[in-house]
Amino acid sequence: MDFIYDVLVIGGGHAGCEAATAAANMGAKTCLVTMDMNKIAQMSCNPAVGGIAKGQIVREIDALGGQMGRVTDATAIQFRMLNRSKGPAVWSPRAQCDRGKFIWEWRTVLDNTPNLDIWQDQADELLVEAGEAVGVRTIWGVTLRAKSVIITAGTFLNGLMHIGRHMVPGGRVAEPAVPHFTESITRHGIRSARMKTGTPVRIDRRSVHFEEMEIQDGENDFHQFSFMGKHRVLKQLPCWTCYTNRDVHDTLRSGLADSPLYNGQIKSIGPRYCPSIETKLMTFPDKDQHPLFLEPEGESTNEMYLNGFSSSLPMDIQLKALRKIPALRDVKVYRPGYAIEYDFFDPTQLKHSLESKLVRGLFFAGQVNGTTGYEEAGGQGTVAGINAALYCAGSAPFIMRRDESYIGVLIDDLVTKGVDEPYRMFTSRAEYRILLRQDDADARLTEKAYELGLAKRNRFDWWMEKKEAIEDIIQFCKTTSVKPTDINPALEAWGTTPLRGGCKLIDLISRPQLSLSAMAEIIPALKAKLDAPANRKEEIAEAVEIRIKYKGYIDREKMVAEKMHRLEDIKIKGRFKYEEMHQLSTEARQKLKAIDPETLAQAGRIPGVSPSDINVMLILLGR
Repeated sequence: MDFIYDVLVIGGGHAGCEAATAAANMGAKTCLVTMDMNKIAQMSCNPAVGGIAKGQIVREIDALGGQMGRVTDATAIQFRMLNRSKGPAVWSPRAQCDRGKFIWEWRTVLDNTPNLDIWQDQADELLVEAGEAVGVRTIWGVTLRAKSVIITAGTFLNGLMHIGRHMVPGGRVAEPAVPHFTESITRHGIRSARMKTGTPVRIDRRSVHFEEMEIQDGENDFHQFSFMGKHRVLKQLPCWTCYTNRDVHDTLRSGLADSPLYNGQIKSIGPRYCPSIETKLMTFPDKDQHPLFLEPEGESTNEMYLNGFSSSLPMDIQLKALRKIPALRDVKVYRPGYAIEYDFFDPTQLKHSLESKLVRGLFFAGQVNGTTGYEEAGGQGTVAGINAALYCAGSAPFIMRRDESYIGVLIDDLVTKGVDEPYRMFTSRAEYRILLRQDDADARLTEKAYELGLAKRNRFDWWMEKKEAIEDIIQFCKTTSVKPTDINPALEAWGTTPLRGGCKLIDLISRPQLSLSAMAEIIPALKAKLDAPANRKEEIAEAVEIRIKYKGYIDREKMVAEKMHRLEDIKIKGRFKYEEMHQLSTEARQKLKAIDPETLAQAGRIPGVSPSDINVMLILLGR
């Protein structure tokens, strides 16, 4: 039996769901293939979305017309804005979600997306004809044919789970691995390797002594993920913190001989930035304690997630160690932590569109590209879905630059530098992070998404209303004068220098001690301006204040980015035979030949290619 589509998406995780909805919303007839329709967008590890730099990615997905932000807002049980003590360039939203409701909210989205079918089955073989992906064959003998195929298989490809010396094939606990699909891909010259990740123990809240833990409440201001979605409709719950101790560490060390991480059982590379508890002991032997965060898994379940206690040690060791923590001395668990190994594919074999350089019409997104995290997966899925739909239409690909999105930074890092460990996004990876704030993702991306047909008219209209409101308030601040007699008493009360003469309102707001909302309380005309927008007034006011206070930094970073665009505009793909360019270093020749960069700017970001190598190429190009 054959079915025919424009776009096939293999895997119903976070990358797959975003890819499928993006392609379908752009008009491509799309099919999402998943092994279990009841575990769509399953939160395999922590049921939380966002975090440092990850929250920015979710807002970018939302600005592009994606779904993760809306689903998160509809299922959030705690919200916090991280990094508030620092500048707005690194403010990062994070939400704890109800795991079960998250799945069903996503199912609702998928069920109501036009042009999208779901097929419950397991892909067994990639079909390639004349160097182009044309579909897949499933374990049930069904052939699904398409103009493009997106692989978003997560940790399922030859997945192998570890608890102590026990090994069980699986893509997730209680779910089967996919044993043959990798081989049907690598036979076309696509390189694969192995990675590992892990997840912590799940705890029964009824066995926890919360009186011996510190409470960590969420925030309930106007912030959220989606620029247009629901605002925290579920009951908001606290998280809790406690610490390991020497007794815990001694107990954990007693099991290291049976740890698959240290007895040679696991040979693949794991996430350096999300280490297991046993790795923390080995890396920081002088530390007597490590923080742990106990987080709810849902609005009404007793299941809780112990963040910071990822482990693949034997079950009895994990349980004994937990019971050395005073608050967990009587702990009961639903299941222990475990590690999982899985196949991924070398992302340097991809174009910036996430299409394979070796097989036309074949796209990859998510953990199969060597990344970790729901947000990184969702961002890649969005881009892969867009480009798969464009490929079907014969249109030019959609490429995101490093100065316009964290998603652009992520993809450029993957295809230019590759990975030697699971890739996780941080604000420090973005050289233009003042331009890539969480508050302005809609300003950067919504109009692009509307031109693609992904963002719909209501989103575009809402953005234009917001844009006009921001510009109107800023213009008001530029043209409105303030007299010393009207403002000096308040300035002195706020601890800032009083005025000697009149000045424009925008100059006052630029002062770090002053806020737009405080100024509005004593300047009625400003208050009227801030109250004028019909929707999301607080978000608009925050955007205005950030643009005013950080204008100098923003303008300077834009200027640097514009200079870099000159190198981005110099296309070099196919113009050099690198192996014959003896003016370059040996390492540069090897790396340039392997990556085959599109532009001179991308060449400069390849590890091992020096500025002098770039200068040689500029001279050879006659620049």
